[in-house]
Amino acid sequence: MSSTFSIQLLENYSLQNYNTFHIDVKASYFIEYKNIEELTLILSEKKLSEKRLLHIGGGSNLLFTQDFDGVILHSGIQYIDIVEETDDYVILNVGSGVNWDDFVDYCVKKDWRGIENLSLIPGEVGASAVQNIGAYGVEAKDVIVKTDTIEISTGKTKTFLNQECNYSYRNSIFKNELKGKFIITNVYFRLNKKGDFNLDYGTLKEETSKLGEINIENIRKAVISIRDSKLPDPEVVGNAGSFFMNPIIPEIHYQKLLQKYPGIPHYKHSNDNVKVPAGWLIEQCGWKGKQIGNAAVHDKQALVLVNKGGATGKEILHLSQSIQQSVKEKFGIDIYPEVNVF
Repeated sequence: MSSTFSIQLLENYSLQNYNTFHIDVKASYFIEYKNIEELTLILSEKKLSEKRLLHIGGGSNLLFTQDFDGVILHSGIQYIDIVEETDDYVILNVGSGVNWDDFVDYCVKKDWRGIENLSLIPGEVGASAVQNIGAYGVEAKDVIVKTDTIEISTGKTKTFLNQECNYSYRNSIFKNELKGKFIITNVYFRLNKKGDFNLDYGTLKEETSKLGEINIENIRKAVISIRDSKLPDPEVVGNAGSFFMNPIIPEIHYQKLLQKYPGIPHYKHSNDNVKVPAGWLIEQCGWKGKQIGNAAVHDKQALVLVNKGGATGKEILHLSQSIQQSVKEKFGIDIYPEVNVF
């Protein structure tokens, strides 16, 4: 590719290090760009634009079941800039290729509040705005101001304000009607310098208190400790974290289940709906720790599917589909993957 930019087009490129399941598949082409100018140039190349395009982050929400016949794009845009700062808050402009947990760590050390509950979530900043990542009572949408994007078909830039992103539980406009149409280049976050912490979810307050003073650093330590106790390190055991989204069901359905299963946990979602932990449902169906071939359900957290070594994407997909069927038969609840399957 001729340009003034140092863009490398890599052919028949292994994606094993670009998906946290560590599935050994290859992409026909792989390109990492370092800035918006390079991305715009790539999208203007006719030979590339005619091929199937897939933009990926850290690969923590991907399951490849076969080689990818097309072009994989990956962001190398890495910066954290202060856009606005007052005594009460700071607004940051963050490149899409910044590692998410590195960003959280950076903000915690500055005592900028709002994302400490999202510590240790794998992936990159760009993906956080697509997935609306969440944990321990906090979601990315709570702190995102806006996102800058490039439209794939035209190469034109477009900014989406928070309310235009249609955020909901683990969802956004970029996962639905605009899926595959825009690439996020950078995200703006508003973090607070003052105010209360969000400690209402689960045992977070209790675990933080064990560390001493309730402050932002101890909250991060507590979240990391809780996640480490439940979730396997993807660098050691291939996994994508929570494979399924927690289902949201009508209150009336929950009340019927409560009569049959008095111990069923739930979280209030709205006046008419409740959220039920998918991990609990899966565990009640007997899947926790169960292995089929080289794919298995984690023995500490049933929400996590793992690659025990050499698993194919199809093995993991088959396991996930079997789990979905079990939950549907036992509870009458559909659970859906948080992971994108290719």
